[in-house]
Amino acid sequence: MTDRQPPTPIERVYSRLIDEDEDHGHGDLDSSHVEVVPSNAAKQIVAMTLQKAGDLIVDAKTVLAWLLVAVGAPAGFTGLLVPIRESGSMLPQLALVAAVRRRAVRKWVWVLGGSLQGAAVLGMAAVAATLDGASAGVAILVALTAFAVARSLSSIASKDVLGRTVPKGSRGQINGFATIGSGIAAITVGVAMRGLGGEDTPPSTFAWLLTAAALAWILAVVVYGTIREVPGGQADEAGGADGSAARLRLLRDDPPFRRFVIARGLLLVSALSPPFVVTLATEQGGAGLAGLGPFVIGSGIASLIGGRFWGRAADRSSRRTMMLAAGVSSAILLGFLAVLRIEGARELALLYPSVYLLLALAHTGARLGRKTYVVDLADGDQRTDYVAVSNTAMGMILLATGGITSLAALVGPQLPLLVLAGLGLLGVAVSWRLPEVSAGTS
Repeated sequence: MTDRQPPTPIERVYSRLIDEDEDHGHGDLDSSHVEVVPSNAAKQIVAMTLQKAGDLIVDAKTVLAWLLVAVGAPAGFTGLLVPIRESGSMLPQLALVAAVRRRAVRKWVWVLGGSLQGAAVLGMAAVAATLDGASAGVAILVALTAFAVARSLSSIASKDVLGRTVPKGSRGQINGFATIGSGIAAITVGVAMRGLGGEDTPPSTFAWLLTAAALAWILAVVVYGTIREVPGGQADEAGGADGSAARLRLLRDDPPFRRFVIARGLLLVSALSPPFVVTLATEQGGAGLAGLGPFVIGSGIASLIGGRFWGRAADRSSRRTMMLAAGVSSAILLGFLAVLRIEGARELALLYPSVYLLLALAHTGARLGRKTYVVDLADGDQRTDYVAVSNTAMGMILLATGGITSLAALVGPQLPLLVLAGLGLLGVAVSWRLPEVSAGTS
């Protein structure tokens, strides 16, 4: 019998920060990798934090929209940013899942996706420094498309690697700490924007910001590549079109998974509403980079506050976390619309960043809740199928919902907010019917 070695510094930090479920233990992990759980968890927190920090600067809802204005791109290009960014990262996943499942070690899929994302962001930086007008707009959208498709690779692999390397009951907290790290980065970037920006921000400033974002992805790739993952791939017996059709049948034959996809679609209330809040803010002035700063800072504060809270909540019950996030988002929107009817309220400078902050805080819960739920719902290669099918379905739902809200926006930005608030309330009802899968309730 050998004496156990004293805990390493990483293990001590892990034991202090992560509240593991003692009854559940490490039952869903390969026994050979239990000892490296703290190290793997730390590496994923660092890599995801760096990725999230880069995401802040390539945010289609805010920064890229400001960039298109700075380079003089036609106004119509702005409306394509969010659909390309979100749908582009989701729709390809069903076609890619067979290739991912054939990989015994799937962290390298994430590494490939992260590398391609960094290259795409460097391309955006080059565009910001050298082009203007419609040509710059087209080039940015092309680079964003490449970025989104590369993101689909990382999205498929990240849940699988998390499920293989971190036990149930800790996964939400890992995502939560990464969110906290990104919040610190967001506040830093937002304060810098307030200092650097004005009403007329030169494109070169955006080029430097995008270069910094690309560097974040490069560092994330280096860290993620050192994760110790248990090999577990297998030949995909249902590849190609037949395999995709078989996986899509999960939506018909797997009721809990189908309800999760529907609930996730209704959680879009917190993802799609912020651009309309920003639009209402720009109508009151302050559309320069300095005006963008408070919104980026708001995102950071939401991540900083919400990461720990929502991460713990998701490990206790990811189902209830999704319910709460959807309900809170709808309540925020309904309250915001009511305030706008008060005379003089539209001119309140802090109203729009404050609402954006609250929505970002709710969205942190929605994101952590649904990420933890899909990882805990499935085991092994089924997890890869669930992630790919749900994300592909979400890409289609996003396009449909985006079309509906875009039509509603023709009347004004307030009507789509009302529509999204209604969808969020439906999300509460659908999430209520989901089965409990989290360690805190099993």
